[in-house]
Amino acid sequence: MSAEPGTAVWFARHEARLAGRDWLAMMTAGRPERLRRAAIAIAVFVIFMHIVAYWMVGRYANAAPDQETLVMITGSALLSWLLMISQAMESTTRAFYARSDLDLILASPVQTSKLFAVRIATVALASTMMALPLAAPFINVLVVLGGPRWLGAYGLIVAMGAAATALAVGLTVALFRVVGAKRTRFVAQVVAAVIGAAFVIGLQVAAILSYGTISRLAVLQSDTVLAHAPGTGSMMWWPARAALGDPVALVIVLAASLVLLAAAIAIVAPRFGEYAVAAGGVGYGAVARARRQAAFRPTSPRRALRRKEWMLLLRDPWLMSQTLMQMLYLVPPAVLLWRNFGTGNAALQLLVPVLVMAAGQLGGGLAWLAISGEDAPDLVATAPIPARFILVAKIEAVLGSIAVVFAPLIVALAFASPWHALVTGCGIVIAALAATAIQLWFRSQAKRSQFRRRQVSSRLATFAEAFSSIGWAATAAVAAAAIPLAIAPALLALLVLAGAWFMSPRLRNA
Repeated sequence: MSAEPGTAVWFARHEARLAGRDWLAMMTAGRPERLRRAAIAIAVFVIFMHIVAYWMVGRYANAAPDQETLVMITGSALLSWLLMISQAMESTTRAFYARSDLDLILASPVQTSKLFAVRIATVALASTMMALPLAAPFINVLVVLGGPRWLGAYGLIVAMGAAATALAVGLTVALFRVVGAKRTRFVAQVVAAVIGAAFVIGLQVAAILSYGTISRLAVLQSDTVLAHAPGTGSMMWWPARAALGDPVALVIVLAASLVLLAAAIAIVAPRFGEYAVAAGGVGYGAVARARRQAAFRPTSPRRALRRKEWMLLLRDPWLMSQTLMQMLYLVPPAVLLWRNFGTGNAALQLLVPVLVMAAGQLGGGLAWLAISGEDAPDLVATAPIPARFILVAKIEAVLGSIAVVFAPLIVALAFASPWHALVTGCGIVIAALAATAIQLWFRSQAKRSQFRRRQVSSRLATFAEAFSSIGWAATAAVAAAAIPLAIAPALLALLVLAGAWFMSPRLRNA
């Protein structure tokens, strides 16, 4: 095929080059010397995932294509497919709003529909490639233990990526037409978060309400689902049969998905430029004009800084989608709390570490945005107030956001068990403060747009934050049962914080 400038192949090579640079920057944080360590980390991750896969699916390698197997495979595939749709919607929305080369593209003497077609295809490829690292270990284990028939699962992943991208592009364009370019950026991120979490949360809620357990496998393996599932010859099971190595089903599923993607490209690519221009014209000019008419209200510097942080959090659609995802995963614990209200402490004991762990992770992300993701550090630094006031205001903004998210759950928990509510509240505050402290010790100036890659900038901070959240979650869980027994996990969590402080760049540079 021709690779002359302006052709689809030429555009594809350009997009591949950009994707390669983006991946390399994500893995090395812009430091080539980290590539070797990144490769070692990937190799360790691959080995670990194969061990996990052997433990989880090894016993299913020789499963017959009966109704129970088809239900399990279809449920797992549907979960993965919804996550792929969520990722594809986010990528499509970013293509509309986050690319800064639109003016150059539209002014160039090339057929822009070719480039936009390549970009949509790139989204499909990226969605597939993101699913492969997680799915490949499970497929490899099934192939080794159950034979080459399981290789069809790789074809199913390709089909899922193509279909997910086609649907994501269609949904995003539909939002453009229904709610307009200004609102699509936020609405699309919310829809993506809901789609990504809806199925797994729905299964967990159904399991809680029906069987009193949070395991979604209880629903897929239940007699009720098996009784209402269609027969093994139904078209509904074609994706599962494709994964099991049925060549006819695999060809049909692949062909249908690729045709769907081709149709989406043919319909959307010629108009992609119009949508991108509309998205690029979305700014805060109208919002700024509206805000100029509001009366100025004198306030304290600390309160103004807190309000500034909260306004930035509310205006950030990318952050809202990721935060909403974390909040949605609190729905099953809330339902479990409601179902077991007044029936004993077993379920409440499970809720304590879940809530504390979630608070630590959310607090770390918000702290990174407030401390390292400050887009106007020079302006804030030149404010006529002490630097510690600025820092305290940012910490207060983070804790205030955590309080807004978790306060309703703590109140509900207090009605069921005041003691568990007290322990959980203390654990949430400590976990959030610990995550904030780690982000403070490892702070480095970055852009808010790099929020998704904050883990790459300092892996020590990432691991310290994760182990700290786990440690305080374990401490809270044990403390809810017996406070003296919580001393040991609390000491371990403090050791994690001490280690993070000793290894922090601030201390080493001092």
